[in-house]
Amino acid sequence: PVFVLTALSIWLESGYPIFFLQKRAAIKGGKTINFYKFRSMIKNADEMKDSLFDLNETDGALFKIKDDPRTTRVGKFIRRFSIDELPQLINVLKGEMSIVGPRPLPIGDFKKLRESKEYWNSIRDRERLKPGITGLWQISGRSKIGFREMIWLDLYYVENQSLLFDLEILF
Repeated sequence: PVFVLTALSIWLESGYPIFFLQKRAAIKGGKTINFYKFRSMIKNADEMKDSLFDLNETDGALFKIKDDPRTTRVGKFIRRFSIDELPQLINVLKGEMSIVGPRPLPIGDFKKLRESKEYWNSIRDRERLKPGITGLWQISGRSKIGFREMIWLDLYYVENQSLLFDLEILF
């Protein structure tokens, strides 16, 4: 019912498409997946991203604006309750993602990074596990955490991953 109500709400407010599809990967140059979300922004949001980059409130390959002007009314609601993330269950069913794991990042955001090839090789373990819908960095501060801290939290998770740790993150 949540899927149907969300899809109907998006369609009534701003039409198609209902879903937002984006190429993502765990690391620069890594294996990519098609990442599904409910569309929470206006249709041309990606085209506007470069003009809003000065408003970015985080660093590295993360792009976050607390009151992003591209977000729709429905989008604000579904983001507040993380309903926009539910279509990633399709990625889980396809075997591309798990419920808990390192969060994949948008391929386009890697272009903004000035990290060396050695840096990406040093964090290659981030790609050892399937990417997750949620993970340690989301419960540790989500938008308040910078790129490097997010990477280190993901690497800590990779090294210490267990069913009990996954349950702790989920709860």
